[in-house]
Amino acid sequence: MAIPLVYNLESVRARWRTTVVAVLGIAGTVGVFVAMLALAGGFEAALVTSGDPGNAFIRRVGSTSEFDSVITLEALRAIEDSPEAARGDAGPLVSPEVVVITTLPLQKTGTDANVQVRGVTPRALDVHRGVRVTDGRFLQPGLHEMVVGRSAYQSYAGVTLGATLPLGGADWKVVGVMDAGGSAFESEVWCDANLLNTAFKRPVGVHQSVTLRLVDPEALSLLKERMARDPRLECQVERETEYYVKASRMMTQLILGLGSIVALVMGMGAVFAALNTMYSSVAERTREIATIRALGFGSGSVVLSFILEALIVSLAGGVLGCLAALPLNGLTTATMNFQTFSRLSFAFQVTPLLLGLGLLFALLMGLVGGVPPALRAARLPLTAALRDL
Repeated sequence: MAIPLVYNLESVRARWRTTVVAVLGIAGTVGVFVAMLALAGGFEAALVTSGDPGNAFIRRVGSTSEFDSVITLEALRAIEDSPEAARGDAGPLVSPEVVVITTLPLQKTGTDANVQVRGVTPRALDVHRGVRVTDGRFLQPGLHEMVVGRSAYQSYAGVTLGATLPLGGADWKVVGVMDAGGSAFESEVWCDANLLNTAFKRPVGVHQSVTLRLVDPEALSLLKERMARDPRLECQVERETEYYVKASRMMTQLILGLGSIVALVMGMGAVFAALNTMYSSVAERTREIATIRALGFGSGSVVLSFILEALIVSLAGGVLGCLAALPLNGLTTATMNFQTFSRLSFAFQVTPLLLGLGLLFALLMGLVGGVPPALRAARLPLTAALRDL
């Protein structure tokens, strides 16, 4: 026979002071837990959404990223001739790209921050279909013009339409602002690839990576086989989304690792608060427990009742913590991308899955904090407690 739920609810209400302490402790822990997951998820999403499953990403064999990769002009011509490459009106949908890291002053602090500059060709927008120019226009090849991502436009000082910025050994005019759906491209600056090489005293015609639009997403395996047989090419091919997943892994794991440590420490505090609340409840309700036992409720019912009470408290804390984390959804922040050593802007992503994990974490803390007091309540000597009535 189970003890009515109304008894637990009335007990929580009667001991509201100690209950509030436990609820706030659990809420704080859940809030931090969800925030860390949302931070890691937002960072990963910013990079992963930069890739397109219909694109192949090509770089030199043995390179770990774009920065230590070299694609020669001869290799580029062979890539463009691949039958797996989609064709447009202007030719194969292949985007050879140059990547450079430079510095620009931040609007808020005035201090310099690393920004990734990507040298592209006019075919870049046809290959990276998630990128579109929202203000101004796209750059013209052969001119010192640049298009900046929306996040970069909002973050760096002096980056306005029509402004001129010195980068490398040249002055560049800002002619457009691009939107990339929240991806990492929004933190970048794009300009002409050949002119970027010249400005930074690099060989013209040499690129760091090539992004290729596939005729069909399933053609990736054929492209890999073809390039492996071509003696002119020493390149590795992978789906563009896979490359950006790998690029996000280090930072995501770092955020999750640090967040887990913080959540663990706070979780231990919340569990101790729950233990204190439930142990105090047991001490104050010795007579109640004895009466319940005398009415015929067994030890199992007492244990179940106290665990249920702890879960009610933890669930309230979990809901409060999730509500506290909700305003973070969509909030933009920035951090260093250790893959590129450039500043990357991204938004917190508080998803229903993360909220569900937060509630499960809260219930777990309630369970850990509720079982020992529940067992103690069930083991109270019935005869001694009844003598005090």
